[in-house]
Amino acid sequence: MSSGRFRLILPERHPAMHIDNYRFGRIDIEGQSYDADVIIFPDHVQAHWWRQSGHRLALEDLATVLAERPEVLVLGTGCYGRMQVPGETLDCLRNAGIDVRVADTGAAVEAFNRLQQTCARIVAAVHLTC
Repeated sequence: MSSGRFRLILPERHPAMHIDNYRFGRIDIEGQSYDADVIIFPDHVQAHWWRQSGHRLALEDLATVLAERPEVLVLGTGCYGRMQVPGETLDCLRNAGIDVRVADTGAAVEAFNRLQQTCARIVAAVHLTC
């Protein structure tokens, strides 16, 4: 007969960046402020992220993300959702095994902070203005 004792093993806590605040044109991450678009990795921020075609996201714009091989990619399309994410870009990301979430940047920030509590390999690429 067993003693009825169980040993609880908690999952290891993975590094994660927390977005402290977002408003039009500015984002605060782990106490650091940024005023240009960023890509947020679990252990660092790629500041001054720029896309080849401005408000149209191409797969090439996410080369550093693809190299990281995240489980989840949260795309913030701007305060008013003006950054376009073409279907072919989404298809390529999903075919690479990435769960892609697209939302205006305010909602994307909330989703990222919530999801990164349970997903070790999560990345966010966010457009800060329109």
